[in-house]
Amino acid sequence: MRLPRWLRGLSSLSLAAVFALVASGQSGLLAGTPPTDLGVRDGRLKPPSLAPNSVSSQAALHVSRPHAVAAAIAPLPAVDGDPQATLRRIRSLLEGPTAVLPGARIIEARDDYLRVEFRTFWLGFVDDAEFWADPATGVVQLRSASRLGEGDMGANRARIEKLRQQLAAAS
Repeated sequence: MRLPRWLRGLSSLSLAAVFALVASGQSGLLAGTPPTDLGVRDGRLKPPSLAPNSVSSQAALHVSRPHAVAAAIAPLPAVDGDPQATLRRIRSLLEGPTAVLPGARIIEARDDYLRVEFRTFWLGFVDDAEFWADPATGVVQLRSASRLGEGDMGANRARIEKLRQQLAAAS
């Protein structure tokens, strides 16, 4: 069997490091610890991360926090004016064999709140996402953050924007 060109160029030490990293991820060593402070408190989701690895539709409520401006993202509009129906639609987009975002696992689902873990395939990194049907504004507030690392290379923002597109297409 002939190895891909990029793989042939790696030294055996580098190759061993790559395989060790993937094995660590596949065994769950890179998943991090689930946060214990998620949820809605006083009409707010948890603030954006201290590191530049999160997005939040409520970032403006935390402007003194580092990276809050960069974490800002628009909330999800309510489908047919019903934010709870939007949460049900999000859940249907994330579950089952036709899921639009790979690695999603519903952790908590209520009429007004949805918590989802997104796990990357190769390395098993986990991002925690929350969606809340905000009755005061009639939109779905959201927060998505990586458990580990300083940055996320835009993964949380890209995931939310893809979900936003899928919601719009399903309307």
